[in-house]
Amino acid sequence: MKRLLASAAVTALFALPAQAHFQLVYAPEANLDRPGDVPLLLAFWHPFENGHAMDMGQPLEFFSVFKGEKTDLTGSLTPATFKGADNEAAAFTATLPVKRNGDYIVALTPAPYYEGSEDIYIQQITKVYFNKGGIPTGWDKPVGLPTEIVPLNKPTNIIAGSSFTGQLLSEGEPVAGAEIEIEYLAAAPDMDSLAAGDATVAPMAGGAVVAITDEDGLFTFGIPKAGQWGFAALGVGPATEHDGKELSQDAVIWVTAYEMD
Repeated sequence: MKRLLASAAVTALFALPAQAHFQLVYAPEANLDRPGDVPLLLAFWHPFENGHAMDMGQPLEFFSVFKGEKTDLTGSLTPATFKGADNEAAAFTATLPVKRNGDYIVALTPAPYYEGSEDIYIQQITKVYFNKGGIPTGWDKPVGLPTEIVPLNKPTNIIAGSSFTGQLLSEGEPVAGAEIEIEYLAAAPDMDSLAAGDATVAPMAGGAVVAITDEDGLFTFGIPKAGQWGFAALGVGPATEHDGKELSQDAVIWVTAYEMD
């Protein structure tokens, strides 16, 4: 999982037996033009194929960072039900208060989820980015999570057809040779009904889309389509056990791409 690779950052497709679990922290728009409370949806799902949704437990930590200042958002969490194409699952809604121009980094540490088919726990520590006014104020900085992906491209306005590069950290240090699952939000949720919309694309043949980090923890992926893209580094966090069972502590980041006008 953390073997050192001699090659540069690569992007590749690998066949994997299981669908990709992805923790979602969602709002329709990453770029904001006015102050206010931004509604958020927190759901654990298979968003590429609009597949099975999983029940979320009470989040352990939920905060935003603006210009280095951390704001606790747990008080805004409200239990909700997310409706995927196949089932319903426990989820949460929340709000992000946005006032000044700049970057807002939202970070979620969910409760570990028990995956019975594998007899393991999964904990996907997730970041998503918002910007008000087009002013950059720290999107490229880590926020001190046990494991996280730090973007090297501005994550709120990637050009479709260009590429995204991230650096994977665990306890602040780069992780080499880690698997990065790549997911497209194919069925954007409706924020009023909390239901998944119609899928706009189908999952790729051959299983999950995967990249591998290089010796500096870097990976690069060419973004082929506008929309929201998720990247999950599997089993890279320092915690490896929960409630007497194996824990996969993953780092997740969501970025937004746009077509050029």
